[in-house]
Amino acid sequence: MGDRWHIEVDRSVCIGSSQCVNQAPQAFHLDSARQSHPLDPDTDANEKVLEAAEGCPVEAIMISLVGSGEPVFPPEE
Repeated sequence: MGDRWHIEVDRSVCIGSSQCVNQAPQAFHLDSARQSHPLDPDTDANEKVLEAAEGCPVEAIMISLVGSGEPVFPPEE
């Protein structure tokens, strides 16, 4: 893919389902309050990270392009 992504998790929405951790353990972890956090907010574009965002049951994960801020997920409508 070649792009760099910025990952954010809206912790006010996150329910701690751990689906992101199961899908992309190299990118996400749950804290002691079972809230998801990106291990590195700026990372290389990665299909597993995108799948984790798409699979979040409450859509708490946002991905944008580093630099431009253009949304990757959820896509602009």
